[in-house]
Amino acid sequence: MPRMRSRVQANLFEEPEARTGEPLASRLRPTSLDDFVGQEHIIGPGRVLRTAVERDQLSSIIFWGPPGSGKTTLAEIIARMTSSNFVALSAVSSGVADLRRVIEEAAKLKRGGIRTVLFIDEIHRFSKSQQDAVLQAVENGTVTLIGATTENPSFEVNSALLSRCRVFTLKALTDEQLEPIVERGLAELGATIEPDGRAFLVRMAHGDARVALNALELASVATGGAVTLQSVEDALQHRALLYDRQGDQHYDVISAFIKSVRGSDPDAAVYWLARMLEAGEDPLFVVRRMVILAAEDIGLADPQALSVAVAAQQAVHFIGMPEGFLPLSEAALYLALAPKSNSALRAYAAARKDVETTGSQPVPLHLRNAATGLMVHEGYGRGYMYAHDYTAALSEPGAELPPSQRLQHYLPEDLVGHHYYDPGEAGQEAKFKRWIQERRES
Repeated sequence: MPRMRSRVQANLFEEPEARTGEPLASRLRPTSLDDFVGQEHIIGPGRVLRTAVERDQLSSIIFWGPPGSGKTTLAEIIARMTSSNFVALSAVSSGVADLRRVIEEAAKLKRGGIRTVLFIDEIHRFSKSQQDAVLQAVENGTVTLIGATTENPSFEVNSALLSRCRVFTLKALTDEQLEPIVERGLAELGATIEPDGRAFLVRMAHGDARVALNALELASVATGGAVTLQSVEDALQHRALLYDRQGDQHYDVISAFIKSVRGSDPDAAVYWLARMLEAGEDPLFVVRRMVILAAEDIGLADPQALSVAVAAQQAVHFIGMPEGFLPLSEAALYLALAPKSNSALRAYAAARKDVETTGSQPVPLHLRNAATGLMVHEGYGRGYMYAHDYTAALSEPGAELPPSQRLQHYLPEDLVGHHYYDPGEAGQEAKFKRWIQERRES
């Protein structure tokens, strides 16, 4: 069956001979799976995706990976290898009307025995209604969908559409994989590059082939083909940090920050803090997480940690950025260096479990407030021992009673003897632990 081309496809995927004047990264796009660099885990010999493409038996799929990892290139290769009508849309510039037009055309072709493969670049930018517009066509086989996204499809693609697609995760290219791509770029440009310039280019591309080739092309133009380290540095100096405040990087980097602080690594803590702030993250978002972390992961091992985190929040709110990095850095380092305990979290979880399993236990009569005569008559507050009237503010009725009865109990009757707070061994809690043990054993 001859391969059909749509007008949309022709605009996006021109044949190589029509690419003169295009950027280097576009000119060097591989045209076959054998020429494709990286992603062996999904397109290596014998892998499911490679086999499906080679046999022209592709089902709907979504490519998820960082910029420059080859999502669009793989779609282009599939376009050349498939015997289907291939249509490409970009979610940035297309809407529901474009989808409906493509689906109507695909339905006509389907009746004639011709399959349509629909490629949607940056599918995460489609709204739910736009994604719903293509759902039925995917479900009934009118189109075979290939989506490309830099964001986690679990969050950005609606569950109904996602359940009908196989997700393939692409990885950032390694430095070793970028090396031959840079070599091809040099050959295409007829340029040379200093060894230290090459090493810097590969390292600072951070696995993004497009960044590496665009920077190489710019540096080559600036130097007349004799690329130097200085020219590569100049070409890369405006490269934006890989960080999306609404996407995976937002969650991944804050997760790395929290785990670094929890793990008491001050160097990693301040590094991830800098990654977020330099990429434009909201400092109040960061410091809110620090306040939570101070209570959850440090807690009573160093009660001052919560005060430090709250003070940082107030300081950042007061002075703003860019100077706000100073109290944030100080607080991050303090929290990383502080002794750690999650006893507050564990205590609450244990108490919550008893609340859930035992229901609304009655408040002991001696703890109830006797606000009226009737309440007094009913025994409210009777026998309550005011703690400050006793040694060390502990309610002890007297040495003449057995130890188990000396301390006034404050839990419901059915829960007396249940313990929720289990102090750790670090910092201030070592002292609390000894005090608790003495009290429970007295």
